[in-house]
Amino acid sequence: MANGGIIGPINITSRGKNTQTVKTSTGTITTQPGTRLVDTLIVAGGGSGARVTGGGGAGGALLSQSNPVDGNAPYPVTIGAGGAAKTSDNVVGNCGSNSVFGNPISPQTAIGGGGGGQNCQGSSPSPGNGPGRPGGSGGGGGGRGCAPDAGAGGIGTSCQGNPGGAGLSPGGAGGGGGGANAAGANASAPTGGAGGAGKDFSPIFSTAPNCGVYAGGGGGGGICAGPQQAEGGAGGTGGGGGGEGSNRSSAGSGTANTGGGGGGAGGGTPNNSGAGGSGIVIVKELDKASGVWRL
Repeated sequence: MANGGIIGPINITSRGKNTQTVKTSTGTITTQPGTRLVDTLIVAGGGSGARVTGGGGAGGALLSQSNPVDGNAPYPVTIGAGGAAKTSDNVVGNCGSNSVFGNPISPQTAIGGGGGGQNCQGSSPSPGNGPGRPGGSGGGGGGRGCAPDAGAGGIGTSCQGNPGGAGLSPGGAGGGGGGANAAGANASAPTGGAGGAGKDFSPIFSTAPNCGVYAGGGGGGGICAGPQQAEGGAGGTGGGGGGEGSNRSSAGSGTANTGGGGGGAGGGTPNNSGAGGSGIVIVKELDKASGVWRL
């Protein structure tokens, strides 16, 4: 327009100065008075591995950008706990807990990671044995040394994670838990599958801890095969590695505040599975100038 009038709708001003707040325990985050828009990363707690053999799935990693907020307002934040390690033989892993950024204008919830699937017992596995549990990322499937079908990996949540890998039959090794950036790997006799890779959010959250990489899946446990001592699968970034078969090593746990999945315990060992890592919430208050959008 010749008179310099407004061409289109006015853009929202946000004077957050790109301040980042990292929350690793449940509480509140209070934005600055001038903040109008935020980017958020919400990572849930990771699932634990099974006590023989599936790896735990990573907690869901939910990225949401340019969300409207009211400046100088407290927002409740819930940090999801990781699933507890399993100590009893041939039991499915625990799922992680959800993490929440309680913005009433645009609430966001990341889903806890799925627990790893367990091996069957005897020649007649009970219902529910084998498959990994669903979650933000799915748990790895348990191997089935006594059944023709291996456990399938648990499914992941859309836009938050990936499925777990399948366990192996015959052989009994477990699949890797899914990660935010990749699915868990299938077991490869008699070695457990690797956990799915975590996702790198450092280009958006430049000062994020853990180098900005979150939600790696836990590795599946190996299984002993005669004299062969099978390796457990490696964990994705932040996820625990799977235990080796036959009394050689314990499964690793997910790293705290990464949402990593716990490793599955190896077969033939008294060791426990790995616990899932707790979650995290990061809020970045955006700094955007006022102005107009052209139509």
